[in-house]
Amino acid sequence: MALRTKTALLVGLLFLLHTWGVKAQVKVEMEDRVEVTLGTAAEIPCLYTTDDGFGGLIIEWFYLDPAGKQHRIYFQDPTMRIEETNSQFTGRIKVDVTPSQGSGQVLLRVLETRLGDEVDFICLVKSLTDGNDQGKTQLRVFEKPAHPIIKSVDKDIWFNNEEPVKIGSCEAKNGYPRPNITWYKDNTPLSNVPNEVSVVSQVATGSSGLFSVESELSLKVVKEDQGSEFYCEVNYQIIGGFGMLESEKKKIRVSYPSDEVNLWVKSPKRDIKEGDTVEFECLGNGNPQPLVTFRNREMVELNAINNVLELRNVSRLDSGLYECVTTHIETFEEVVGNTTLFVNYLEPADVSPEETLTLSQGADLNQSCNALSSLKTHTVWMKNGVKVATGNILSLRDVVYDMAGTYECMVTVPQLVGMETSAAFQLIVEGSPEISEPQSTSLEQAVESTVVLTCRARGNPRPTITWRSAGSLVDSQSNVTEDGVLSWVNVKVSSDLNVSCHASNTNGNVETLYSIKAIVPPTDRPASTVGTGGSGVIIAVLIICLLLLAILGSVLYFLYKKGKICGRSGKQDLTKEKTSRDNIVVEMKSDNTEEAVLLAVNGDKKSGDQ
Repeated sequence: MALRTKTALLVGLLFLLHTWGVKAQVKVEMEDRVEVTLGTAAEIPCLYTTDDGFGGLIIEWFYLDPAGKQHRIYFQDPTMRIEETNSQFTGRIKVDVTPSQGSGQVLLRVLETRLGDEVDFICLVKSLTDGNDQGKTQLRVFEKPAHPIIKSVDKDIWFNNEEPVKIGSCEAKNGYPRPNITWYKDNTPLSNVPNEVSVVSQVATGSSGLFSVESELSLKVVKEDQGSEFYCEVNYQIIGGFGMLESEKKKIRVSYPSDEVNLWVKSPKRDIKEGDTVEFECLGNGNPQPLVTFRNREMVELNAINNVLELRNVSRLDSGLYECVTTHIETFEEVVGNTTLFVNYLEPADVSPEETLTLSQGADLNQSCNALSSLKTHTVWMKNGVKVATGNILSLRDVVYDMAGTYECMVTVPQLVGMETSAAFQLIVEGSPEISEPQSTSLEQAVESTVVLTCRARGNPRPTITWRSAGSLVDSQSNVTEDGVLSWVNVKVSSDLNVSCHASNTNGNVETLYSIKAIVPPTDRPASTVGTGGSGVIIAVLIICLLLLAILGSVLYFLYKKGKICGRSGKQDLTKEKTSRDNIVVEMKSDNTEEAVLLAVNGDKKSGDQ
């Protein structure tokens, strides 16, 4: 009853305003488009300006169906708010009005948007005095499709098809609006080209209204397509622009016959030498690789595995032309590839004139060392691990014993590491003996002593050593050493003498003379100190001391007899006590010592005896 009363009053007021000719100005502004993601809320603002206050406005919301028919979903006047109950938006809309002085905003919120919500919304604002205006906004709903799935053909594709063959398919599911698929080959987009490229797309709509698109690519394949990468790109609309998704990349296998084969040495990657293991590989320009056979210059077939031929421990005899052969699967003609193998060699070194040489002292030597090789060589001569010469000729001038020994020539190929050979010869030097000079041939030895004399000699033939003294042979001992003979004698020295060492062989003799001077040692030796002079010196000192004491005692006795002795304040005195005349005690104490000397003197004896 109250609502009817209010409505009647409002109608009466509007009638009076209309009768009096009063009209208010209303202005509405809206966005052209509002975009949302499927399932989220859409907010559609409606801005207005008016001369009337907010209490005098009527607000209505409508939407247009695909046929263009207008349906009201909301009504509001100063007395009531009504949401229509028979529309597709019932229960999913909210309207908020924010008035201000002379203007305001009406915000329509559509909750949990659906694909069917993609319509035009109309906002109508009326004043109580017949002034009105409206605006329209289009609502767009988007859904991102799932990641595209590409499926390629698993089998090999024969290249010489007369028309395009299927390469693969690409599918993008559940997108809105409908997504588009573009094919790429090696990053280059593909489009329909008659008799070369065919792209066919199919669109399916699910119960949810979302689109699923499947595209199939067919291509006239050529050899160059082997190994090419194919993928698809999905383009779709999003809020404010476009999005893009790429599928994984797939390679196709293109089959075509080999019309050319190539043969080369796979290893080693250097010049080949005797003893190496050589691998040949043969590859065709078709796909898959053809089965090939290998043959040598004598046209003998060789065993190979997986188009690889292996030759072990090659020699120069393996040099020559090698071929690999296959048959063209269409023309049935032989397809041949070939290469030439060259095996480098280094023959064993040879010394000339001979491996053992005997020369006389002072002679000259020119010895050659040769090794035939397919490459440039380098020769050095070694003796006892030390380089003595470079080049294939060894020249020795005025040879001596020190030059005798084993000489080795080493021949190498600088271009190939490990390619080397060697040979050796023995040099023997003949001549008269040589005696190694001793440190001294003049000696001094004590009489009756024995001295050992040594003598070392070398020569070829090995020399014989004898010893002589005063024209007679002296017994000696000797040992054969690495480079000669070592001999020694024991000589007893009784006087000055000369001893000679004599070395001889069939080529001559030589000797060296030892001069020995006999030395007679002195018999008396002066004492250096008491501590080192022996017991004789000690006895002599004691005797002298006793003699001095005896003399001192005689002097004291004489003075006593003459009465000439006087004491010294308790330190030194001569006292006669109650004793017999036969016993006299003398005490002597010096100022510098605490020692006392007591002498017992027989008074009946004469001072001369004392």
